[in-house]
Amino acid sequence: MVSITESSSDFQHVDQMSVHEILTGINQEDAKIHLAIKKVIPQVEILVDKITERMLSGGRVFYLGAGTSGRLGVLDASEIPPTFGVPPGIIIGLIAGGDTALRNAVEAAEDNPGKAWEELQAFGINTSDTVIGIAASGTTPYVIGGVNKARENGLLTGCITCNPHSPLAQAAEYPIEAVVGPEFITGSTRMKAGTAQKLILNMISTTLMVKMGRVKGNKMVNMQLTNKKLVERGTRMIAEELQIPKKEARELLLKYGSVKKALDTVGR
Repeated sequence: MVSITESSSDFQHVDQMSVHEILTGINQEDAKIHLAIKKVIPQVEILVDKITERMLSGGRVFYLGAGTSGRLGVLDASEIPPTFGVPPGIIIGLIAGGDTALRNAVEAAEDNPGKAWEELQAFGINTSDTVIGIAASGTTPYVIGGVNKARENGLLTGCITCNPHSPLAQAAEYPIEAVVGPEFITGSTRMKAGTAQKLILNMISTTLMVKMGRVKGNKMVNMQLTNKKLVERGTRMIAEELQIPKKEARELLLKYGSVKKALDTVGR
């Protein structure tokens, strides 16, 4: 039986469509993603609650993926430190084939079911940690093997997939199955499936950081001041919070190195 992510597109003769028809068709399909994710929010909530308990005790999150799924995991993990001011080792993305696979396909890298666990062990992985497998099809050996071994060894396991009842969903303790349907271009899971995975990763990591105290109100008070735009944003946050001139706010920001430290020190 052909999986949903590999099933034929609902659009015939795409190669004969006008630019307008192609764009409209893609947009029409993308509209289905929001509804698919809405259905799995209860499953996402359960997983986030379980991860939060472990992270508050020093646990980490590891994403496992191959191809597009792997790149999305690495992307999400890499954005957490500058956005929320946490160390790079809090959320870690692993991709089949290593860093080379971020830009180029690495032949057969995803077909080794033992490789992910081998890579995870290099991080001193333990039962406080969580492993989340990401695979649109839910059949990637690299991801399934890593999740299976993690679960066997007492780690919390989850997954994000776009096929129901897949081997990956069966391997994970807390599966998330966002079924977005066939792709506009048959089998091109970088499209709807990839977008759904990205949105769910955003939900998981952002909620975790909020619960870890890395947000105040609705602001990224722990962001790293890596460029002029972020310094300006931090200055506005302090000025608004403390009701002081921007010049004074900027001086406080640069003195203490983060919005949170400035606010905690000056106090209000």
